[in-house]
Amino acid sequence: MDIAALSMAMSQASMRTEANVSVMKKTIDQAETNGQEVVKMLEQSVQPHMGSSIDFRA
Repeated sequence: MDIAALSMAMSQASMRTEANVSVMKKTIDQAETNGQEVVKMLEQSVQPHMGSSIDFRA
């Protein structure tokens, strides 16, 4: 394998690595956003007045 071919192969490998890292960063950002949305939904679903008393009829 000559120097030029080795250089091209290393450049392509570097580009693939950069692309993979970029996709992974976007995936992580999306996961964080989804997590924040889930936390917001859970906070909104809390109803402190519910469950504090029980009505019984006999």
